[in-house]
Order: sequence, then C-alpha cells, then structure tokens
Amino acid sequence: MDKKIVHDFIKNALSEDVGDGDHTSLSTIPKNAQGKAKLIIKEDGILAGVELGVEIFKILDPSLKVDVLLQDASVVKVGDIALTVSGSTHSILLAERLVLNCMQRMSGIATKTHHIVEMLKDTKAKLLDTRKTTPGLRYLEKWAVRIGGGVNHRIGLYDMILIKDNHVDYAGGISNAINAAKKYLSDQNKSLQIEVEVRNLDELNQVISTGSVDRIMLDNFDFETLRKAVSLIDGRYITEASGGITEENVVEYADCGVDFISMGALTHSVKSLDMSLKAF
Repeated sequence: MDKKIVHDFIKNALSEDVGDGDHTSLSTIPKNAQGKAKLIIKEDGILAGVELGVEIFKILDPSLKVDVLLQDASVVKVGDIALTVSGSTHSILLAERLVLNCMQRMSGIATKTHHIVEMLKDTKAKLLDTRKTTPGLRYLEKWAVRIGGGVNHRIGLYDMILIKDNHVDYAGGISNAINAAKKYLSDQNKSLQIEVEVRNLDELNQVISTGSVDRIMLDNFDFETLRKAVSLIDGRYITEASGGITEENVVEYADCGVDFISMGALTHSVKSLDMSLKAF
C-alpha cells in the first residue's frame, strides 16, 4: 500500500462526505457514545479492500479498535463477517459509507478478475487491466485487480510508452512513431518499455521490420488473424490481445497463444459486491 496515495484519497473522500459535520449523528447520538459494528458480506465473491478499510478507520480515529476476521483475497460467502470495529459511535458512522463504498467496489473488481483468471488457468495467458478506471480511484481499482489475481498494465501515461492507433496516425506511421519514441527516451535519459498497438497484419509486419519494441498489442483481431500474428511474432516480442474481449470469448483468445489479455471491463463496468456495516 502506497500510504501517501491512500492517505490523500481518504482525506479527500472524507472531506467530500462530511463537509461541516455529520449532522444526523450529531443531533441523535450523544457525543461520547461508544459502539460496535460488524461488516457483513451479503454476496458470494472475493474480498478486497480490507487493508484499505482498516486504514480509513485508523486515519479517521486512531482510537477505534478494528478486528480483521477475513483478509484480502479471501473467498467469502453470504453471512461472513469480514471485520468488526469498536469505539466512538460517531467515528464509526463517519467512516461507514467510505469503508463500504471502497470495499464493495474493490471486492467487485477482485471477484470479476478472479473469475476470469480461473477461466484462463489452463492457458499461458495472464489477465491485464487497463487505464479505463474511475478518475481518482485508479490506484484502488488496480490494487483490487492484483488481489483478484490479475496483473496491472501501466499505471498511467508516465510508466510506459504505449503507441496506440492515434499516435501512429498523428506521427505519420509506425516506423516514425517507434523511432521518435526511441529518440525521446535517449534524449530524456529514461528507461521505459515500448509497446505498439497494431490493427492488422500489415502494421504488425512494419513493427517487426522496425524492431526496438518490447510488446505488441494486437487490437480487435479475429481468432484466425490473431493466431497468424502470434506465429509471425514467433516469441520475439511479448504479445497482448485487446479489444472486444468478454467472458464468453476470453478463453478462445487465450488459446490463440498470446502472453497477455487486457480487459477494460475489469474496472469500467464491474458490479460492486454487496455488504453492510451493522451495529451489534
């Protein structure tokens, strides 16, 4: 856990929610009231966000006592208790919605990721996420992908050069784009991997002829063309399939022999896992 990123997120999220005070709790519950609550799982899946939830409670009120009963990546079923928290009732209620929002979304992502990783277990392909994340939540969403057994692609624009179709078109072709990227890295004294997206076998052959890349993304290829592409690459570069990949066809894509499969659906349209925080 990157504590700076997490602490900044918690601070901003609490500020957004609390404003000038939780007036419902302030008006109905004595200031010094003490209480306990348990986090109840209401849907089967993979648990994620426990470590984050504990940090939220701790940042909001260090005097809260949190007992973790189930760790991140645990397989959970309806009725399981992930954790309990005790201490100031006001603090528990201030933290409640932020903890639930984060854990529900992260658990939904981890559950979806785990399901697809299990589907791919008899292939060599590893499952990648993308930058199709919720603004401000990318760190948490990619964290959840790892908990579910997936692999993070680049975190942002800064940690890899990924030459996509628009870059190719604006640069005047694949060779121009690759050579310009190489020069840029040399001029800036940077060491970043270069990946190039290709849309057809002609573009693939241009990349192979130019060389000097680390990974080739094969975008929106049909299965027959994807198998031809993998054969042409012949292990010289890491291969990644992307575009139009779903649960229904992901295994068939993997069977074409690619090293990675990227799926934006892991983060951009996942269903949160249902859970609640109840007093006891």
